[in-house]
Amino acid sequence: MRRLTLKQLMTIRAVARSGTIVAAANDLGVTPAALTARIKILEEEAGIALFDRAGGRLKPTSAGQEVVTTASRIDQMLTELANTLTAHRDRRAGRVTIGVVSTAKYFAPRLIAAFAHQNDKIDMSIMVGNRAEIIAALRDFAIDIALMGRPPLDFPVTSESFGPHPQVVIASPDHPFAGRRRINRTDLASESFLVREEGSGTRSVFDYFFDGIVVRPPRVKVEIGSNETIKQAVMAGLGLTLISAHTIEAEVNDGRLIVLDIDGLPIIRQWFAVRHGNRILTPSAAAMWKFIVKEGRGFLPSLAPTPPKSPAG
Repeated sequence: MRRLTLKQLMTIRAVARSGTIVAAANDLGVTPAALTARIKILEEEAGIALFDRAGGRLKPTSAGQEVVTTASRIDQMLTELANTLTAHRDRRAGRVTIGVVSTAKYFAPRLIAAFAHQNDKIDMSIMVGNRAEIIAALRDFAIDIALMGRPPLDFPVTSESFGPHPQVVIASPDHPFAGRRRINRTDLASESFLVREEGSGTRSVFDYFFDGIVVRPPRVKVEIGSNETIKQAVMAGLGLTLISAHTIEAEVNDGRLIVLDIDGLPIIRQWFAVRHGNRILTPSAAAMWKFIVKEGRGFLPSLAPTPPKSPAG
């Protein structure tokens, strides 16, 4: 494909993103006729259709999606090159893009801010999303480093842990289990639970913890895609939830939530810094990686267990 150009690759990506020639032309500041010609030349060169055309919209074929992925990687590599050249001019300068799973947003800003204050010439960009969104961004080279729990296994990554990530069950302070010691997980089988969406890290821990119980597992009363909404629902008495202890520091300290004393909990996972295995970090991103691994533990929230109530009498 000797006639392949960067403009053609960016054209394919723009059309795939917008779904129409006209919208992509507006985004790129060229005429629809010019974009159509670029696509035609590339399809002739490849010998295969890159878009399915139906209903006035264009959707990438499997071959077209390969071109889109390649275009994204090239664009990211050019960005990395610009950052690297900047870093060579000034070792303290550059740009770093951090992906943060939603559960980590309770401490990640403090961690990133501390690094930024020590490296004021490095620009920081933060993307917050659920586990699936951050993994997708990592896979597509859209972020330099991800802060997350369990690293993905379906593509090559490099990861290093930087601190413990405890998972606990919380309740409203007036729940009947408040103050009970050594609650067995089977005692929770009749309780209503509020859980995160399928695919989230917290949901996988929930499924793991209650797997294999002989009695029926806790019934799921509500499925909610936000830790904040789940915490408010628990405070309102709608049920219990298994949640990251790092998301509830303020509410437990204020007495609005309690951590139940349950056998087998907390489950201690780990926080990881993760990067794509095929990515070479720029000097500024490498500095951020080193800072996270060395200093990250110190920015994790501390949570004292809720003291059990003394038995009556």
